[in-house]
Amino acid sequence: MQLGFVGLGRMGANMVERLLKGGHQIVAYNRTPEKTKLAEKHGATGAYSLPELVQKLSPPRAVWFMLPAGDATDEHVQQLAHLLSKNDILVDGGNTYYKDDLRHDEQLKAKGIRFLDAGVSGGIWGLTEGYCLMVGGDESAFRTLEPALKTLAPPDGYAYVGTTGSGHFVKMVHNGVEYGMLQAYGEGFALMKAAPFRLDLPRIARLWNQGSVVRSWLLELAERAFGKNPDLSGIQGYVEDSGEGRWTVQQAIEAGVPAPVITLSLFQRFRSRLEESFADQVIAALRNEFGGHAVKTAGAARTGTAGAGRIRPAAPDPSVRVPGRSSPQ
Repeated sequence: MQLGFVGLGRMGANMVERLLKGGHQIVAYNRTPEKTKLAEKHGATGAYSLPELVQKLSPPRAVWFMLPAGDATDEHVQQLAHLLSKNDILVDGGNTYYKDDLRHDEQLKAKGIRFLDAGVSGGIWGLTEGYCLMVGGDESAFRTLEPALKTLAPPDGYAYVGTTGSGHFVKMVHNGVEYGMLQAYGEGFALMKAAPFRLDLPRIARLWNQGSVVRSWLLELAERAFGKNPDLSGIQGYVEDSGEGRWTVQQAIEAGVPAPVITLSLFQRFRSRLEESFADQVIAALRNEFGGHAVKTAGAARTGTAGAGRIRPAAPDPSVRVPGRSSPQ
């Protein structure tokens, strides 16, 4: 089938390449023309503006975009709403917040344009392994687009999950689950690295994938990562979040559904970005005040030198009331 494609980043470019290999006709556009030219080398028809992209598609048109959530997506929906015609299809394959899908659907429905929100998982491996596609929105548009979905996904790797917003909602929860899984694996391997034994972490990752209840593709990737760099040297423990983990926690609060693992894994990502935690400084200071526990100076904390840079325990202050004792007279 013929499909317009907007946004040729790492995911988008690979999706275009997979669609071309599957025999589909792709008209590709990216804000920076270099990526459009690269798509042309793979066999796509290049477009160097949104009007040109729409002009090169035969009605009823289908346009799929892979763009950052927020302003970039809003702007492209607004532009394409003016360029597309009745019965055309617009697919948002980015990580858009599902409540924004409802707004975009109303905007497009006024023009008779059919809208799909597609949660896409697969990362850089999707080109060879296929993408898991969670699609919500207009069901007739989903049926029209099935030939492309079948090409993009592995067997049984795509599904219509419900009305507008449901595709991105399912992907949001998917990413929240991913946060919890990654955190659990991270903590488990940290425990084994600190074990009183010399453990071969790549071998254990491979072992756990042979029939264990915790086997997964993530463990296969762990084996691969440890195989290349057993100590993960040179990798800073700074973990970003895409925003979907935050939305998942927010949804849990709104729905009154307890999600402690996902919530804590999100907060741990925040913690990973702190060179120094003020909360920990407060706790150290308080332990010094109430119990006379020694604290380290900042320089000693960075070097980790035992016993160095310690601040002497604070002397008890008679003006401070201690629980269980009478107030000072």
